[in-house]
Amino acid sequence: MKNIYIKILCVLTLGLTFASCNDYLDDAPKGSKIPTTLADYEAFIRDEYTNQSVNVDQALNLMNDKFIDIATLAAQRLTKANYMWDETADRIQLNQADESTYYRSYMGIATFNLIISNALNTTEATEDQKRILWAQAKILRAMSYYNLANFYAETYVASTATTKLSVPLITSADINAPSKQVSIQEMYDFILADVKDALPYLPKVSQTALHPNLGAGYAFYARVYLQMNNYTEALKYADLALVENNKLYDWNAYYIANKAVIDVANSYTNTPSPMGYTYVENYTFRHGATTYLSTEYSIPVERAQSFEVGDVRFKSRWKLRTVGADTYYRRTLSGMFNYGGITTVEVYLIKAECLARAGQISQALTVLNTVRKTRIQPASYQDIATTDKTTALNAIFRTKNNELILTLIPFADARRLNAEGIYKVSFTKTANGTTYTLKSDSHLWTMPFPQGATQNPGNGTITQNVSK
Repeated sequence: MKNIYIKILCVLTLGLTFASCNDYLDDAPKGSKIPTTLADYEAFIRDEYTNQSVNVDQALNLMNDKFIDIATLAAQRLTKANYMWDETADRIQLNQADESTYYRSYMGIATFNLIISNALNTTEATEDQKRILWAQAKILRAMSYYNLANFYAETYVASTATTKLSVPLITSADINAPSKQVSIQEMYDFILADVKDALPYLPKVSQTALHPNLGAGYAFYARVYLQMNNYTEALKYADLALVENNKLYDWNAYYIANKAVIDVANSYTNTPSPMGYTYVENYTFRHGATTYLSTEYSIPVERAQSFEVGDVRFKSRWKLRTVGADTYYRRTLSGMFNYGGITTVEVYLIKAECLARAGQISQALTVLNTVRKTRIQPASYQDIATTDKTTALNAIFRTKNNELILTLIPFADARRLNAEGIYKVSFTKTANGTTYTLKSDSHLWTMPFPQGATQNPGNGTITQNVSK
């Protein structure tokens, strides 16, 4: 962990002059600047390529939410182990790279720790402005720990959360700060405490989409409580988030506006992504694996089949293509994509699940159908109507998985549902005449720490949370 903090503190010298980090804390190298003002520290949040990326590629591989071609499967053994659900593979041995899921998350956490430690003592700002930045860094740190905990550790189960390990927790910006691999319960207590601390100071409207606002705080609270199976609190904060922002993007209108390009047969011309910084559904924006102007991932044919007939959000994003031995749905949007932040559609669907869990089926379906109407073509659209709780919940889960594809949330939800044991998630596929299965109780649902982290844990220790 120590090497991460060294890197963070060294890059604070904006002139990029080489100097020891110990000396840096006392004297600024020529052409460099020691951060002192609020604007200096606020700039670290805007450093989105370092601190705002959320790479969960191996979770996407396991879910088969992204298409992997034959050549990549042959070359990348860890990717193949997850994508083909190989329970015999030793993923600990295969995970030898400096996995950005781990290192970028902790680099971001190091930055947010630095802001939290210094924001209240900065210059050229009011006390309110200082406290806002401090609160925003708290939310971003909590979000980063949530991602790590739901990638490298088992999902939250109240009966075992105090005895099972989560991920290393570090709260200091000191390069020699100790880290402790805390229990799952301790990690969730810490995350909830960060959000509680931040909520009173978050602005209703923030300066950019990268800066969490009050709606983001409420929405993230709802996400965390849902993961803990606390549906009462999750519903409470989902409602509060929707008071702050309840907008849904009209994908039917997007499709109509771009129909002339989207519907051209055998053409894969890109259309602009609406899911960037100004997306009306954003509470807060964070990147996925890629943090520059780009295209999104293509998806497998089997995954595409889970979308509803008439889903124009799907139709606007992917188109069937065959290249050699590979047939898949090729991506057709270019631009920015909010894969790591929080949007209103997630909160609508959290609310729908919580209502259904409470037996309020009609109200839950009203919320679900509110989302679907902005996604399904009028000619294909029909309200989902049922009085059966299981049918309603399965419809909510399907919509949520499709809406939040290529984010961590479907993976986190599947783990939560598998631990609950009522609505288990498992997958089966056939490739080259062989049938492959991902069981709901497979050890593959927890990702191994990269070897670099376990072999060089800094001022602490790290124990793997999975056997292989």
